[in-house]
Amino acid sequence: MVIGMKKILSANIFLFFIFSIVFTKFSYAQFNDYSAKLGLQMNGIINDMEFDKDLRPDNAEFKLSFLGRAFLRFELFSDMIETEFGGGAGLLTGVDVHNLKWWTYIFPFDVRFIFSPFDVDVWNPYIFAGVGAMYYNIDKFPSIPSPNPINTDGWAAVLPFGGGVEIGVSESFILDFSGGYTYTFSDDLNGYNNGKDNDGFFNVNIGFTFVNGSGSSDNDRDGLIKSIEKDIGTDPDNPDTDGDGLKDGVEVSKYFTNPLRVDSDSDNINDGDEVLVHKTNPLLADTDEDKLKDGAEINKYYTNPLNPDTDDDALFDGDEINEFKTNPLKSDTDDDKLNDGDEINLYKTNPLKADSDYDGLIDGEEINRYKTDPLNTDTDGGTVDDFTEVNRGTNPLNPDDDIVKIDVPIVLEGITFETGKAEITPESEVVLNGALKTLETYTDIVVQISGHTDDVGSETSNQKLSQRRADAVRSWLISKGIDPNRIIAIGYGENAPIVPNDSDENRRKNRRIEFKRIK
Repeated sequence: MVIGMKKILSANIFLFFIFSIVFTKFSYAQFNDYSAKLGLQMNGIINDMEFDKDLRPDNAEFKLSFLGRAFLRFELFSDMIETEFGGGAGLLTGVDVHNLKWWTYIFPFDVRFIFSPFDVDVWNPYIFAGVGAMYYNIDKFPSIPSPNPINTDGWAAVLPFGGGVEIGVSESFILDFSGGYTYTFSDDLNGYNNGKDNDGFFNVNIGFTFVNGSGSSDNDRDGLIKSIEKDIGTDPDNPDTDGDGLKDGVEVSKYFTNPLRVDSDSDNINDGDEVLVHKTNPLLADTDEDKLKDGAEINKYYTNPLNPDTDDDALFDGDEINEFKTNPLKSDTDDDKLNDGDEINLYKTNPLKADSDYDGLIDGEEINRYKTDPLNTDTDGGTVDDFTEVNRGTNPLNPDDDIVKIDVPIVLEGITFETGKAEITPESEVVLNGALKTLETYTDIVVQISGHTDDVGSETSNQKLSQRRADAVRSWLISKGIDPNRIIAIGYGENAPIVPNDSDENRRKNRRIEFKRIK
């Protein structure tokens, strides 16, 4: 009997391996992720009772009993421990010591707990144990009387345990192979009670299981059911497969990013930081299309990845960094009082050099204050550079004043005196500064300062007044450091008018100081 049972178990184990190899190549199932399983089993039963052990005759005929069983299985505790409610009907049969047949009808009902720790797709080994009750009814008694009283029918507690393997055929269909032992709290099942051991039986099973809701759970609560995660390759037990700070379901359904890649757009910022911290587009490496990747803007250049022109200078950040080499965080890189965009697009000046033409004047002052050309050192083409003209007081836009010509008088407009006096007023010093700069610039020239009046008053008094005024201008220039030998002061009185003294306006014009180079 023992040898026969071993052969049967060996054959079933062999079948398990054959089915495992075949279905591993062609089938896919999710055993530990479903809503419910409904199964049917056909059990072959090998009795473990008196007539099969102690009282078995040598010529006993082997009898295989059968049990049909149905079950409903749920994951009530976890995805590794299933709870199964099952029941069935079968016939226990065997032969007694006289090789005569007996049989008993059985109707077992039990609750089983199935432990399957492996999260696999094709085959699923498991072990089980349970508790239940079995109704039995002895229909054919053995040919020898029982030494102890028996109950011909009734209920007996049962303890089933064993193990098996599920083979996935599809997402909704599983083949099941199992074997085990059922211990009963009764010695009456075969109609013979020896008062020593309770009855029991071995069973081998082949069955099939229908799966409802396979792959429909979301154990990691990431918004994706397990079957979808299996399809796209994410980890159904990890809500953030790529570790980018976004749940897989959010990546797939909301942001459409790749849940398997930390940085979907390859801009060196992980998707979670783009969405949650920087508010950039995790699908677009350059959110603001400024020719810089968001990661470079945030981590390297500190520019705004949502604004293509961070410093509002009319140049894209990417162009500033890659083409113009200007500072994308500073609108006026060279501090010349012109923003970089105007320098490049409008004035064509160098945004990296404050003085594009190297004339000593910064570009912004040339354009906004002096109106000179920042790309030309001598805007008026009069042979004297703009810087010199500005600093000596001549007009950098007028070539006629670039060189102080001999015997060509220049009226110093704006020099005024109090009536009948020779004291220089404070407002006159602005004009005198121009004459001073000319003398400081041209250190080898000698000039004449001439004073003139209108015809009001006597000629003698006008002569003396004009001389005093010319001397006052000479003294002011000497006080500023000019060599006295370079300045001659002459008063002409009313004898050299430039317009007739026939009106107040003309008389004002005749009251003047002239500056003239004489050497």
